[in-house]
Amino acid sequence: MNASTPPVLPDHRLAAGVARLALRYRGHFCPETIQHVLTDSYDRLAAHAHVRTHLVVLAEHLTTERLDALAHIQGAPGTGLPRVLFVCSLPHARTTSRGGTPIAGRSQLAAALLAHRAAGRVVVSSAGPRPAPEVAPVVAQVLAEAGVDLTETAFPKPLTEEVVQAADIIITMGCDDACPIVPGRRYLDWPVADPEGAPIDVVRDIREEIDTHVTELLDSLPAT
Repeated sequence: MNASTPPVLPDHRLAAGVARLALRYRGHFCPETIQHVLTDSYDRLAAHAHVRTHLVVLAEHLTTERLDALAHIQGAPGTGLPRVLFVCSLPHARTTSRGGTPIAGRSQLAAALLAHRAAGRVVVSSAGPRPAPEVAPVVAQVLAEAGVDLTETAFPKPLTEEVVQAADIIITMGCDDACPIVPGRRYLDWPVADPEGAPIDVVRDIREEIDTHVTELLDSLPAT
């Protein structure tokens, strides 16, 4: 990445994000590097977005996640918590009843549950090699019923090298050969059903199955 020649911002509103992130990462990353990552994050999200209303905000969230991961890789102070990455891949031929638009669910459901149960013990990310445009509304509903907030950062995100390299534990969920293999990482596979198109009672069962896996994972981590 050539930080000396930052790309032209695809949306002028991203300039404010560059300024905010430059303050946040002062001493770690120069504004040119931040602009590179923010522009790339925007372009990656835009490639899959059907609605662009919140694209600028989501690009800044994704950039923050990527820069945090990069700081972890580089050994920045204060980045020592275990990092868990959930990866879920949509089949190439996937269609839905909503006009052929794929809907995300498993990895965001798992990430939200783990972040809630861990209460700051781990850093949680979710991504996919072929991210869907949006999270299934039923996933947000069953999480809300369990008192878990599907936060604005738990949205379908593309898989990026920084986040993969920074992960200590990579959990695959219905993943195929597009999912990352990084030597030295702990790998788990949670073969839970896909919530897309399922009745809400089935999605609740999926939530409970994932929650059981989350509890087992947390029990296996060193005490902090």
